[in-house]
Amino acid sequence: MIFAFFIILTIYIVNIGLLIYGFFKVKQYQKTDLNPQTSFTIIVPFRNEEENLPKLLHSFSNLNYPTDLFEVILVDDNSKKKFQVSHFTFHISQINNIRVSNSPKKDAITTAMHHVKTNWVITTDADCIVSKNWLLTFDNYIQENKVSMLAGAVTYACENSFLHHFQQLDLTSLQGATIGSFGLNKGFMCNGANFAYTKSLFKSLNGFDGNDKIASGDDVFLLQKAIEKFPNEVHYLKAKEAIVLTKPTEDWKSLFYQRVRWAAKTSSYKSKFGKYLGLIVFFGNLSFVIAFFLFLFGIFGYPFLVVFAFLKFAIDFVLLYKTNHFLTNTKIKSLLLSSLLYLFFSSTVALYSLFGSYEWKDRKFKM
Repeated sequence: MIFAFFIILTIYIVNIGLLIYGFFKVKQYQKTDLNPQTSFTIIVPFRNEEENLPKLLHSFSNLNYPTDLFEVILVDDNSKKKFQVSHFTFHISQINNIRVSNSPKKDAITTAMHHVKTNWVITTDADCIVSKNWLLTFDNYIQENKVSMLAGAVTYACENSFLHHFQQLDLTSLQGATIGSFGLNKGFMCNGANFAYTKSLFKSLNGFDGNDKIASGDDVFLLQKAIEKFPNEVHYLKAKEAIVLTKPTEDWKSLFYQRVRWAAKTSSYKSKFGKYLGLIVFFGNLSFVIAFFLFLFGIFGYPFLVVFAFLKFAIDFVLLYKTNHFLTNTKIKSLLLSSLLYLFFSSTVALYSLFGSYEWKDRKFKM
């Protein structure tokens, strides 16, 4: 039995090692002094976000980018109270979401696409804040590379609480896997809070056709379709000035449902590597949980558990450390406790996502 556990651990270590290699292969990008040329439409789907939207729009007003080269479309997904748009120097419009599928966010983006007049669209979320050189960095990269889709990084604006530290560790692991997979030319994951593509690419992919029955995945399914058809035109923008800040959830229940929503789409991935890596990570985490309980029942000895934990945490730490340095430049807090809890949390999320339901934006969704 011990041999089987070490086989799983060995496969896990090899694959995380490959992600670390891929992470280093994606070179960090620095914007140049090119004059802005790219026209963007920023699409923001929202529902009941009257507290967060003003902060996002304020960050747009601070963008170091010509206001005639970008506009904003807010897509209201049946909010309880209509959001009142203030006056800004850039063009902003608000439209209502037209629901046609099981996915409110995909419908919102599709609805907005009928109003887009620019070459490029970039999506973000209502609870985000962008840096002043966000669009400028995207623009410079687009001018210097033949690209039709760009995935960017997302990190949390954390306060000093264990819940926030735990979420930062979780998101850091996802961002590390995302960047590493792109470095291996096997990109399969991105975040819709910082995701850009051309309108023509969206049309050529027939938008979200084929996965609109799945409530989430407005980002990853579109990415995987694009990589399947145009692999050389899909890049990752590893640039500090293009990182988007988002808010962590404020309670464990919301966090659990959010992660279940993210995990539920894994089985529908087109990417074989994405499915394979998801299984490897799941079994790597679950094997430790099982080993821990076998230790409690006296079946496994203490030395085995210590060696198993050390080897797993060591390889995880390398990817987490490098990714965290890129995202925040601050120390990872509550690392040991968060790492231990994460093994149980992620295993529970993965198992629950196979048959459970979840809540999102005051709505209930089935798997």
